[in-house]
Amino acid sequence: MDIKSFWDNAVSYTEYLREAGERLGNPKNSQESDYAEYYRLGIQRMNRMWEKYLPNSEQVATLANKNFNGKILIISEAWCGDASQVIPVVVKFFEQFEIKISYRDQEPSLIDDYLVNGGKSIPIVIFLDENLNEIAHWGPRPKYGTELLNKHKANPEEFTKDQFYVELQTYYAKNRGFDTIKELLELL
Repeated sequence: MDIKSFWDNAVSYTEYLREAGERLGNPKNSQESDYAEYYRLGIQRMNRMWEKYLPNSEQVATLANKNFNGKILIISEAWCGDASQVIPVVVKFFEQFEIKISYRDQEPSLIDDYLVNGGKSIPIVIFLDENLNEIAHWGPRPKYGTELLNKHKANPEEFTKDQFYVELQTYYAKNRGFDTIKELLELL
């Protein structure tokens, strides 16, 4: 894997949001048309999380003690519910670092090297050193979100997909990125 080529072709968060709006308003293919509602929700959630998220002062101090000096590459797509809650938090918290986003569904795709239980789950946050060597990676959601997903998978009749989505989005809204940043800091 040549992560440098993915880094070189990745986009900024601002460009990511702009392109999401373009895909919503002018889909390039049938998948983008089919995902229109997910793009709309993703953009809405990213904007809301950007406005609501405030970095925790203890977490900021923890980051300062980590001596991280690298870059952050995120694998994502704007239609993803987890990504729409995670990416604004990561971008805002780590704003002093260079952060880029690589699209999961581009060809060739970086996601194939970061499969989660065999699936192309996103977002994946990759910490890189200044030479673009991987330090650590995380994703696609905080541990509590994974617990909710496993609860749904274990008994989908009792804990339906709709219930899972509602509980997951409620968790994201109430937690406001704290767990995501906590888990990311533990990796550094």
